[in-house]
Amino acid sequence: MGTVKKNSLILGCIADDFTGGSDAASFLAAGGMNTILLSEIPGEDYELPDDVEAAVITLKSRTQETSAAVADSLSAIRWLRGAGASHFYVKYCSTFDSTPEGNIGPIVDAVLEDLDTDGTILCPALPANERIVREGILYVKGLPLAESPMKDHPLTPMRESRIRLLMEPQGRYDSLEIHADELHTADESLRARIDDFKKDRNHWYLIPDYVDADDASRIVALFGDMTLLTGGSGILTELARHLRTQDAPETVYRGTEGPAVIVAGSCSTATHAQTLWYEANGGNSLRLSDAAILDGSQTPASIWEQMGTDQAPLIYSYDTPEGLQKKRNEAGRQLAAQIEDTLAQTAAWAMQNGVTRIIAAGGETSGAVTKALGYKAYRIGASVAPGVPVMTPVDNPKIRLVLKSGNFGQEDFFGRALALTAL
Repeated sequence: MGTVKKNSLILGCIADDFTGGSDAASFLAAGGMNTILLSEIPGEDYELPDDVEAAVITLKSRTQETSAAVADSLSAIRWLRGAGASHFYVKYCSTFDSTPEGNIGPIVDAVLEDLDTDGTILCPALPANERIVREGILYVKGLPLAESPMKDHPLTPMRESRIRLLMEPQGRYDSLEIHADELHTADESLRARIDDFKKDRNHWYLIPDYVDADDASRIVALFGDMTLLTGGSGILTELARHLRTQDAPETVYRGTEGPAVIVAGSCSTATHAQTLWYEANGGNSLRLSDAAILDGSQTPASIWEQMGTDQAPLIYSYDTPEGLQKKRNEAGRQLAAQIEDTLAQTAAWAMQNGVTRIIAAGGETSGAVTKALGYKAYRIGASVAPGVPVMTPVDNPKIRLVLKSGNFGQEDFFGRALALTAL
């Protein structure tokens, strides 16, 4: 550790959506890396702050058309490499959100080839949020992935739990499972098995079990120096400790003065429970009306006039699994896009009217909010929940944002976020 030097970037990370990026950035920051989150691929003339060791670029590759997702991923990786990164991470959701026609395999294949490296790991686990890999199978809150609520996800319904079988229809290369008993054997024995698997293969994937912190330490000890790693955010704190070369930053961004607003477009079980908690504890809330959104009578201005800022208002959209199933058509997708836009523009309207703290729930909602606000780069501060940090725009240090994936956070998450972002 020592003096901060210019061009200190070590790790370049790409994430499949905005909340995935903030999730990754929070775990890197927790490991002591001075981390910046970028909401899009910067232009050639953009310069990172001199003290940044890890840069995370958020994309839309989870649900994007595959060729576009691959092209954007390669553009982001090339920008990071040009900015000085020597290590790279492809971050996807800890529930491996990707159907048989999905994007994880094509993206990882393309990045492997572009970086001219022969192999990588597939490590989606995030034990802090009860996502683990045991004997090659991904579990979510104790259930195999295909038996969890993810089986009914409106965009990426999951019908398989074994990571190797999830990758086979997507990626071009073979996978080797490394179960817990093998993971913790002597280095020589494990490396001999891996070397044998690599024979006659130009590219390959390794799938290590990951259940607890000991597994994370072992995975990073074995594979942390590889050019490319992929997975969820579970190993990123340990990886940051392994790669960082300077002291952890002293400044941890927390609260700011001013009112708050909460916008929630996620229909996940977790966000619904958080909404019910907020309402039960006296929170000021408004559920958007599909009909009013469609006929244009519910607008950001009318919503804000109705809600005001006497209390931090929660504006949300929710539908039952049955309702979501009925909306899996073109009209339903158009309505969802209108709802996301309304929530994002409401957040922007609120900020224009003096709000300094914005909390958003849902990956698509968070991405829409950041686009509406127009900020491009964020410093990463303290976390409200695992993977959900307080973020401060580089260009406006008076603003605080908390953007969470739909499934993340405790039942009292909204209350915690309001408390942590306030002075």
